[in-house]
Amino acid sequence: MSGSLSTTASRRRNDFRARRHASWWAFLVHRMSGIALAAFLPVHFWALGEALRGEGGLDGFLHFADRPLFKFGEWGLVVLLAIHLTGGLRLLAIEFLPWSGLRKSWIAATVALGIAGGLAFALALIG
Repeated sequence: MSGSLSTTASRRRNDFRARRHASWWAFLVHRMSGIALAAFLPVHFWALGEALRGEGGLDGFLHFADRPLFKFGEWGLVVLLAIHLTGGLRLLAIEFLPWSGLRKSWIAATVALGIAGGLAFALALIG
């Protein structure tokens, strides 16, 4: 019985240490961005449905969506897409490319490309 308690305590300690690693955070951000993008789909389908109703329906939706909160949401969506895309590319590189030891560099590149995509979209909104 004490052996199983020791193993459980060891497993908990290892889980805690693993959660401090950058790869665990990259995994978490990739999964959460995927969930957030999936949660956006009903709004996207609503917009497409309004477009199918005709010009008046789409114009009404676009007028409704032309608010600062929606603009911020669009920016957040672009950032989520950029982060999810680059995180997926990082996973593909880990799986299929013959290299080792550069995982933190790929995580940094993922974050940088996500920020760059968000900033580029923000500049397009301003300009």
